[in-house]
Amino acid sequence: MTQPAATAEGGPAETPATSREPVATRRRWGDRYDGRLLRSVDPFYRIIPYIMRSRVDAQNYFEDRIEVGPAEAWLRRQRAGGRRLRFLHLLLAAYVRTVSQRPQLNRFVAARRLFARHEILVSLALKPRLSEDCPETVVKVHFDPAATVFEVAAAFDAAVAPALAPTASTEADRAVRLLMLLPGPVLRLTVALLRALDHLGWLPRALHSASPFHTSAFVTDLGSLGIKPIYHHLYEFGTTSVFLAFGTKERERVLGDDGAVEVRKTIGLKVVTDERICDGHYYAGAFKHFLALLRDPERLERPPDTVVEDVA
Repeated sequence: MTQPAATAEGGPAETPATSREPVATRRRWGDRYDGRLLRSVDPFYRIIPYIMRSRVDAQNYFEDRIEVGPAEAWLRRQRAGGRRLRFLHLLLAAYVRTVSQRPQLNRFVAARRLFARHEILVSLALKPRLSEDCPETVVKVHFDPAATVFEVAAAFDAAVAPALAPTASTEADRAVRLLMLLPGPVLRLTVALLRALDHLGWLPRALHSASPFHTSAFVTDLGSLGIKPIYHHLYEFGTTSVFLAFGTKERERVLGDDGAVEVRKTIGLKVVTDERICDGHYYAGAFKHFLALLRDPERLERPPDTVVEDVA
């Protein structure tokens, strides 16, 4: 795949040097309802899932620090204008925009084959109240690849609001409660059947919709708990290829361009990825693009010039 051009600021250009016409969306033999089988990728990509047969076997770990000065300044301007935006909104918007320009991030492996996901979906674990006796719930949010940061924030808030209500019950919660009505031996057989159906791409759509494990990325905000980020494993069940965790704000001393020591606010970022979906060079370009967007949030106020399609 052609690599992105550089902008004047040193980050990747919003639109890659070559963009593709939308590929055919008609379902073909081998496709799943949640993803399109990639038929034109290099044979090396096709054989890797037979060598690395599980996500745990194919996990890669990436760590970086995000300087949040530009993001905080942008957020203050938005709040002064009446928009209630948080860093989480900005991070989600940057990820959605990155996927819209680097579509290989939205691939997944199932049944030893590589698929391009049809949608951008992000799952997040939430606690309605930050107390030990409050159960955790999970929401899955669908995002438009051409969304601005304001549209991403609106979609996220609309999905999260019902889950934060005192008597809230998400699709995932209801599915788990239903399954837990089964006796232990029946539950084990049911879960084994669901795993087999998921492997074949035949998982019932209602369960796929409720499952937080069938998603483009899983995101966790550990800064809300006041701790640093962790490396979180990828789940074997489902199709998640990226797990992204960020932590609390910290002050870091860095050497400025003039040789003087500066104190900057940063947030730690740790990402676990499935290396079978794309190569390290592509991942590096995608993360550079993601971090460049967080350094220049104004770019997210506008929709992308082009939404890039994955290969056929």
